[in-house]
Amino acid sequence: MQNLPSPRPRVAYVITNTEIGGAQSHVADLLRALRGRIDATVLAGGSGPLFAAAKAAGAECVQLSLLDNAMSVFKAIATLRQLKAALRRAAPDLIHVHSAKAGALGRVAAWMLGVPVVYTVHGFAFKPAAPLIRRVASRIAEWCLAPLTTQLICVADTERALAASLPVPAGRVSVIHNGIPDTGAHAQPGGPLRRIVMVARFAAPKRPDIAIRAFARANLGQCELVIAGDGPTRAAMRVLADELAPGRVRLPGNVDDIAGLLASAQIFVLASDHEGLPVSVLEAMRAGLPVVASDLPGIREEFGTASAGLLVPGGGEAAMVDALADALSALASDPSRRVAMGQAARARWSEAFGIEPMAEATWQVYQRALAARPTAAMPAGGV
Repeated sequence: MQNLPSPRPRVAYVITNTEIGGAQSHVADLLRALRGRIDATVLAGGSGPLFAAAKAAGAECVQLSLLDNAMSVFKAIATLRQLKAALRRAAPDLIHVHSAKAGALGRVAAWMLGVPVVYTVHGFAFKPAAPLIRRVASRIAEWCLAPLTTQLICVADTERALAASLPVPAGRVSVIHNGIPDTGAHAQPGGPLRRIVMVARFAAPKRPDIAIRAFARANLGQCELVIAGDGPTRAAMRVLADELAPGRVRLPGNVDDIAGLLASAQIFVLASDHEGLPVSVLEAMRAGLPVVASDLPGIREEFGTASAGLLVPGGGEAAMVDALADALSALASDPSRRVAMGQAARARWSEAFGIEPMAEATWQVYQRALAARPTAAMPAGGV
């Protein structure tokens, strides 16, 4: 008798929140790309757009009422209990965790349940640019959790270099660049300069304040700045925008059609203190937009040798504002340069950051994780 095919692996995706953000977009793209190969469940805090995208991709969704970015030991213990119970009900063959807090709690829960776990680090928080307390806490946490990680995925070569300092064997670490599918929404950067767009969560390490100050200083006439996303600093940024550039900065919150928003722009900007391999920059490159961004290793990796935009050096807040304002002014006055950079950005995205290579490489990591011997589970009476 012919053997029946093996059932599809059940994969649980755990992420801290469902707001618009690079990690959330990455999870949604993975769900769409791997549909038919896996049975997926997404477990996350909040009720943002990720759940709608996940359901559209055929995934089950579980809202974790306690999971958020709050730094409370007592709440973390309660959240771990909630997550562990939800995972036990989902009964996954594999757990794939994203973002710092979900990455920590998810790996502990996976160890307790004896389920292999894949951790995608979208950007280690112990980079030199991070605040000291955050940097030290992150390094300690990642050091302690590394042995619980069946497979570690870094989204950039620079992140793998940081992972080398952790107690995880190099053979269990992979670099898989973020990849995104194509859309029919392409920008016309050579047109009249009417809109500059930034897509980012209003929280560290993003710096919408730098973008707003630079935009106001650049004096770009009737051009507007649109910063799409949500987060804890959005209200404060609204006050800052109304003070420095009244009527010229829009903060629409989460936007469902990011591709359409980018297609309506002539320049994309991203100001940030540190990054992994930001998906928002890839989305802008896919749209054919010139990019003005902080000069960070992951963004340099995205550009490669392509003249896809302008990198703005650090050197203190005032220097960043001045440099970003100068870069925006330079592109504002040169439509042909915007066109050339947009074409280079689009070509670089097409060459290196499509969805298929990312999905296939992730699938191979899943196969290795599923073949690995599960770590010993704690007794069911644990946390």
